[in-house]
Amino acid sequence: MLIHWNFDPILIAVGPLSIRWYGILFVAAFIIGHALLARMLKAEGVPRENADRLLLYALLGTIAGARLAHCLFYNPQYYLAHPLAVLRIWEGGLASHGGAVGMIIGIWLSSRATTPRAPFLWLLDRATVPAAFGAVLVRVANFLNSEILGRPTSGRWGVVFESVDQVPRHPVQLYEAAAYFIIGLALHTIYRHFNRRPSSGLLFGSFLLLVFSVRIAVEFFKVPQAAYESAQLFSVGQYLSLPFLVLGAAYILRSRR
Repeated sequence: MLIHWNFDPILIAVGPLSIRWYGILFVAAFIIGHALLARMLKAEGVPRENADRLLLYALLGTIAGARLAHCLFYNPQYYLAHPLAVLRIWEGGLASHGGAVGMIIGIWLSSRATTPRAPFLWLLDRATVPAAFGAVLVRVANFLNSEILGRPTSGRWGVVFESVDQVPRHPVQLYEAAAYFIIGLALHTIYRHFNRRPSSGLLFGSFLLLVFSVRIAVEFFKVPQAAYESAQLFSVGQYLSLPFLVLGAAYILRSRR
């Protein structure tokens, strides 16, 4: 049975100002992530303020990285011609690859601001679990926004995004959300299996390898997001995922040694 989706992405609108479901879920992703991280660090005897600092740096890094990557990789001509439009984040346009890089940079800055300094890779490992669960909410927000659309499908699980067209499409946002939820559970299981002391880099490497493997697979069911990628063999998202796969595999091998 096809699902007809016609959801209002705006929760409250007062004059020119509006509160969108996307923004609420994006913030909720970091609040929930902070709660998970604080609980993990508390169990390891780390002060709560370290989790607070890590959240702030990771949030700012993720937003900045995701926005810049979207502007540079998915619509460079427009943003080069309208550079101030880069700042209009409320209009939408965040790229997960840039968000991942920004989050890593933010965590690195957080590690340097911690007294005594927390090992960078140690923080990265522990940030993977909340990051995976946070990605679930971001993809659900994309579904509510009727964005990042899937290709047409004849399957009974197709979704008609009525604000876009009347074509049944793969609900790729929910595919990714479900996959990230499973990855989050798997990472947390690994973390607990090693009694909260996994080999350095194991969780981070597994996060990169699993998340971006899913991203490459799901991209085959997505409508091209960049205007110039229609003639390419793979999508921009798939090409950008490859370095993360290599980095993830390298950290897993490093942790085994």
